[in-house]
Amino acid sequence: MKTNIEIEFKTFITKEKYDYLIGQFDLEGNIFSQVNYYFDTANLDLLNANLVLRIRKKGSFYKLTSKSHSDNGAYETHILLDEDEALNMIQNGFDANIIGINHFVKNICALQTDRVSTPYKDGVVFFDKSSYYGKVDYEIEYEVDSYKEGKVAFKAFLDEFDIPYVPSIRKSYRAYSAFKEIQNK
Repeated sequence: MKTNIEIEFKTFITKEKYDYLIGQFDLEGNIFSQVNYYFDTANLDLLNANLVLRIRKKGSFYKLTSKSHSDNGAYETHILLDEDEALNMIQNGFDANIIGINHFVKNICALQTDRVSTPYKDGVVFFDKSSYYGKVDYEIEYEVDSYKEGKVAFKAFLDEFDIPYVPSIRKSYRAYSAFKEIQNK
């Protein structure tokens, strides 16, 4: 099990700005897809506690991640899974005690992201196109090691490319909300 602190800054962008940035950074051939499978209890205990539990499929690799959020970043714990183990967990749920969460959880929803990244100043900028339950959105994420320096660099990036800051909602919340909309129809 591996633990780290993730410091990231995000903003929603338009499809046009996404396409422009992919071209500006010459990243067309580097886009890859990943799928996040989000887990929770029937009562959404994790969501209500501001915790995210997901299995991410990236290529042929699977990683179980728990994320707890704070004002200065997200604390993440990771466990690598083999394919059979991951698929069993996605289909049948699992005891989340294996990652320090005292609940039995089931797959609630999923979100696919087409992602590309490039170094920028002292961090990495990601351009994401996310698809989930008939919705598509576009987002920039900027990951850094220092909150203070990252905030300045992110603002400079937005200014340089004339991008208005539009607060981004976590991918897990977007997927949960869209899934609930479908369930309520």
